Amino acid sequence: MTPQSVGGKALAAAATVAGAAGLAAFAWGSLVERHRFTLREATVPVLAHGADPIRVLHLSDLHMAPWQQAKQDWVRSLADLQPDLIVDTGDNLGHEAGYSGIEYAFERFRGIPGVFVNGSNDYFGPQLKNPLKYFGGPSLIETQRPKKLDITRLHAIFDDLGWSSLNNAAESLDLNGTHLELFGVDDPHIGLDRPEVITGAIDELRANDPLSEETWPDPVVSATKRSTLTIGVAHAPYQRVLRSFVNHGAQLILAGHTHGGQVCVPGFGALVTNCDIPRKQVKGLSLWNVGLRTAYLNVSAGLGTSIYAPVRFACPPEATLLTLTAG
Repeated sequence: MTPQSVGGKALAAAATVAGAAGLAAFAWGSLVERHRFTLREATVPVLAHGADPIRVLHLSDLHMAPWQQAKQDWVRSLADLQPDLIVDTGDNLGHEAGYSGIEYAFERFRGIPGVFVNGSNDYFGPQLKNPLKYFGGPSLIETQRPKKLDITRLHAIFDDLGWSSLNNAAESLDLNGTHLELFGVDDPHIGLDRPEVITGAIDELRANDPLSEETWPDPVVSATKRSTLTIGVAHAPYQRVLRSFVNHGAQLILAGHTHGGQVCVPGFGALVTNCDIPRKQVKGLSLWNVGLRTAYLNVSAGLGTSIYAPVRFACPPEATLLTLTAG
């Protein structure tokens, strides 16, 4: 046997092994891992001294299709956690008939305060795309007339739950003795964010609050003065939005969109982020610094995938329970 034939057989064997490993990884990611719904828990020390904890359930990127019963049931079970607040950061729909699945999944959260922002897949249905395009930068809405979804119907579901829209808007509520000021933007991924309106929205919010104070955000607790926590919410964590949020006083920011990379390499992490956030902050809790100001940033890896890319690897689907505590 010649050295050439030995080398050829070795290369063929290596190619066979690599192909088998690739098929095994795809099978795991498609058939197993994308169904391994996981609750990630984190403690965020952002409340004033002496404040009672607040439990925030962060949901994102469900990409719901009507046949995804296991995902719907798992989301429903999260009501057993008894969160104080629900924050939904968009991309709820993964199919033009996904509304019933969202309605069923969220029905048990009725009566729990909630806020939401839109993602692009709340406006448009999923599209078949070349996955290699994600290595060239953030994905775009393709030009072949994407299927428009009924976002008014989706908002009606949230309205029925009593949740408030933060799409280029601001809201406030009191939870466990802490005053929350929440603001957000419509999806930055498709250019619907309007950070410039946040200042006016906050000013109007505070002008209509008879107990508001001159200073904001307000870290002080006393018998006559509430503590205030300011939270920014967006679907896609583009750096321009994160900077704006911090400059507007956000102490905590919640976002989704990235799917945590969706397909990750163990020991290396995400290969893509689908926006301009650094890879190391593609999912989980981290700090976002702007000058001398800092905010906690939680990016959810999300609970779903596009029906045209039904695979996750080294990045299981997740919801996040954030326990806000005194710093």
